[in-house]
Amino acid sequence: MQLKGQKAVVCGAGGFIGGHLVTSLLANGANVIRAVDIKPRGEWYQASSDVENLVLDLKDRDNCQRAAKGADVVFQLAADMGGMGFIENNKALCMLSVLTNTHMLLAARDAGVQRYFYSSSACVYNGDKQKNPEVTPLKEEDAYPALPEDGYGWEKMFSERMCRHFEEDFGLQCRVARFHNVYGPHGTWTGGREKAPAAICRKVLEAKLSGKHEIEIWGGGHQTRSFMYIDDCTRGTQMIMESDIHEPINLGSSELVSIDELVDIVEEIAGVELHRKYDLNAPKGVNGRNSDNTKIVNYLGWEPSIRLKDGMARTYEWIEKEMLAMVNV
Repeated sequence: MQLKGQKAVVCGAGGFIGGHLVTSLLANGANVIRAVDIKPRGEWYQASSDVENLVLDLKDRDNCQRAAKGADVVFQLAADMGGMGFIENNKALCMLSVLTNTHMLLAARDAGVQRYFYSSSACVYNGDKQKNPEVTPLKEEDAYPALPEDGYGWEKMFSERMCRHFEEDFGLQCRVARFHNVYGPHGTWTGGREKAPAAICRKVLEAKLSGKHEIEIWGGGHQTRSFMYIDDCTRGTQMIMESDIHEPINLGSSELVSIDELVDIVEEIAGVELHRKYDLNAPKGVNGRNSDNTKIVNYLGWEPSIRLKDGMARTYEWIEKEMLAMVNV
């Protein structure tokens, strides 16, 4: 299936990834007929005037039916989530997202939707395989035997299975991508839901602007991750949706860095060197996580490839403008 000309609905469109996805779909010729989010319109990160923008709580089945009406394809990105500090302290809220995906699947089936994309997460992977910072890149089969992130990861794993069985039992073509740490401009960078790249940009900027050259890092700084720039995420999402990939697949960069190395990158961008304080009691997640991209390369001949230094420079520049705008109000 080619997305160009297809009637598309994006759920979670007021969020970071969803807002970028709407923009990218429109640029690539998809007919985005509807963008949906629970947040008031004024709180959306991005909104297009060319799209019907609806404020709906998609945990409600009637709202899901309204969202899916007339659609050829649905991108289901809506979820109650945030960075590690949020998901470790709001497990029940994260689990309640299961209502959103279940009701959207039912609505998509009933509306005759042809394809359904579900944004899963690397948090589904077995925690026992992520204890070492020198982690072996995670293959898709490493999700089983199941030991995902408590709360958020279990909800993602359950919803993956729902997608699988809706395809088997009802013929709804489902595509599932496991996102690995997406970052970039036009996202959360303060308030408690921000993820590591945005949080570190903010902390470095605060230290630079205040003249107090000190930064607090959650954990010991040795934990490792890979981070995918938003443009790679939106491109990969559309390629997976158009593909014949029927099983969950990794969508993430394979460029592994430690949190200390991520701070190094942002310090270099900012032109500062900071004293580091480590909060060993703060939420830090697993010790190591990286994406094995063998499968996506084999299927699509492509993998996320925007260098972390380049993506972080763009992200830092945007957050700096946002912070300075707040200071100058």
